[in-house]
Amino acid sequence: MSISLDVSKFGANIGAVVSGVRLGGDLHAATVDAIRAALLEHKVIFFRNQHHLDDDGQVAFAGLLGVPTIAHPTVTSRGDTVLPIDSRYLKANSWHSDVTFVDRLPKASLLRAVTLPAYGGSTVWASTEAAYDQLPPALRALAQNLWATHTNLNDYVDGHDDTVSDETREYRAEFESAYYETEHPVVRVHPETGRRVLVLGHFVKRFVGLGSSESASLFALLQNRITRLENTVRWSWRDGDLAVWDNRATQHYGVADYDDQPRFLRRVTLAGDLPVDVHGRPSRVIAGDASHYSDIVAPDAVVGQPVPIG
Repeated sequence: MSISLDVSKFGANIGAVVSGVRLGGDLHAATVDAIRAALLEHKVIFFRNQHHLDDDGQVAFAGLLGVPTIAHPTVTSRGDTVLPIDSRYLKANSWHSDVTFVDRLPKASLLRAVTLPAYGGSTVWASTEAAYDQLPPALRALAQNLWATHTNLNDYVDGHDDTVSDETREYRAEFESAYYETEHPVVRVHPETGRRVLVLGHFVKRFVGLGSSESASLFALLQNRITRLENTVRWSWRDGDLAVWDNRATQHYGVADYDDQPRFLRRVTLAGDLPVDVHGRPSRVIAGDASHYSDIVAPDAVVGQPVPIG
């Protein structure tokens, strides 16, 4: 079967626009394989003009790429599988990979635009693979032997309790309703590409074996490597857009530059595996059981038939 997909690079180190496909749960296997390949190569891929998609169609398409998780490990009151990204109570204006405070890091996420502001509200993605590749040898040697503690108490809600809205305060309370803490390697081996990537972002509390001051300085050094502009791509949303990103090889940042305008998107997340460092050691749970969130799915699992491991 011939594939009519057109994949156009959007940035040198990350991002591509995919056209020539109407997304849904009925795609031919060869088309799904081509989309998977584009995702692994470009880290985040964008689809325009998918106006026909609703929640069911988004979930059905997601199921072709992997195994959907529940909406969120702790935020469970707003949906079963599809998480609303709603500016009334959440502005994720901080660099992060999704839910790194659990052991089973998501494989990927799919984000669909529903209601957009008249201006602003773009999202930026950064390649953690390119950032690792650009490290000088001395920093690579350091990073490869570092582990970091991630926790959901390091939320991205800005402001003090007396300045945030009631909706934000309610969301934060639910976000922190169960405590999770996990130790991840700072450098993991990507389970499908075999490439090395950095695992950081705003859920990092500290580096294992280092104090708070040393951790903060080292975190800034490595995190700034990830978010160098040449390692990023910025997407200006339009109605009908869908973005898919490899959560294992990227961070992202929702830019809160749209004042009080409504911004509403819908996210579906795909289950992943346990990160493994360059020496073959897996991530370690310190607190919290995420088994209700998703199975740990081996990278070569048959889609729709998760293979629990560990």
